[in-house]
Amino acid sequence: MLSPLESCSLRSGGRLLSVFVFGAALVGAPGLAQQPTEVWQAQARKYSDAHDWDDALRVVDQQIALSPDDMDVRAWRARVLTWAGRLTQAEHEFDEILKIDKSDPDNWMGLATVYMRQGRTEEALKTADHAIELDPGRADLRATRAEMLHASGDSSEAQHEFQRALALDPGSSDAQSGLSSLRGDGKQELRLGFDEDLFSFTSPNRDQWMTLVSKWTPRWTTSAGGSLYQRGGVDAGNFIGSVTRSQPQWGALTIGGATGHDNGVIPETEAFFELDHGFKISEDKPLRGIEVVYGQHWYWYTTARILTTNETAIVYLPRDWTWSIELTEARSHFSDTNIDWRPSGQTRLSVPLAHWSDRELSGNVFFAVGTEDFAQVDQIGSFASQTYGGGLRFRFTARQDVTAYGAFQQRTQDRAQTSFGFSYGIRF
Repeated sequence: MLSPLESCSLRSGGRLLSVFVFGAALVGAPGLAQQPTEVWQAQARKYSDAHDWDDALRVVDQQIALSPDDMDVRAWRARVLTWAGRLTQAEHEFDEILKIDKSDPDNWMGLATVYMRQGRTEEALKTADHAIELDPGRADLRATRAEMLHASGDSSEAQHEFQRALALDPGSSDAQSGLSSLRGDGKQELRLGFDEDLFSFTSPNRDQWMTLVSKWTPRWTTSAGGSLYQRGGVDAGNFIGSVTRSQPQWGALTIGGATGHDNGVIPETEAFFELDHGFKISEDKPLRGIEVVYGQHWYWYTTARILTTNETAIVYLPRDWTWSIELTEARSHFSDTNIDWRPSGQTRLSVPLAHWSDRELSGNVFFAVGTEDFAQVDQIGSFASQTYGGGLRFRFTARQDVTAYGAFQQRTQDRAQTSFGFSYGIRF
């Protein structure tokens, strides 16, 4: 449930990475232009490109030993620390530089970039404003501030800032790509998909579905969707809707429900809520942050009542890897049986696989024990299982992506199920 949380600043990790790239390029460019033939700069740049931060810092520290009063060299050290994600050290280095020389806007913007990556948005914007005051004619400073506004969720002001940057420099690639990214975000996401389950003991099940997620403001999001089900020759359908309120201090709360034509094979009605909160730890540590989600879901069937409680922990790792663990406790009550509780669990590892310009490929693998789909009446508390699966997501434009998954489930009574699905999403 990668994120709805501004407090955690994890679900906006892609935007913060963009800020970092803008800021890194911004503060790095002047040094490269002034001394393009310097051997130590070429070495530091080579090691940084390879993410070999220790050797990059070693090269810079050797140069500082030769020229301890050269603030440009000290600024290089602060940049490398920022690129490496050692934000506390980078902040200290920029502070020390600014105690000696407060006139260089690049150093102020470098410090603003550090603040932004630390989640200190207000301080970052104030520091960026000071950098622009020192040199109001620079489009790159405006573009970097616009990216900070974008990452903080203020898309409207970010657009104005990018336009100011283009007014100063119509050829600014930073401002042009920034405006393109804003257009690519979109406030609406429409997704169409299908799922199919093949069984070793009965005829297949098929689903077709559609959802529309609308982000009206940084605080309010709605979701609406519908599904058509084919279960053993019986057709059914439902409508599901939810509303989410996000607040930086406490996270996000989602409330929703579903109803439709059950035909005895899906729930008559559903209701659910979910609480989501994130905890940012450190950008430069192996464990960057944790997101915790708790939810409850009620299913009302013609002959049964189901309550599930879900606890999920999402661990954010370096290089945009994530690992999640989900536990589910299901309380089932049929009209002619006693109340029964059954646990289940799932773990998933998601990793980025490739990136080309605005194209991106990511994948995941998962394993589940005892997990059941309560959208189907024939799967309530009737079997135990182990499920193995994985999926891919390919974003082929800034606004469009496709996903696919497959899974194999081995059940008791020597039964098996093979599942696969596909979806297409567009943002506008």
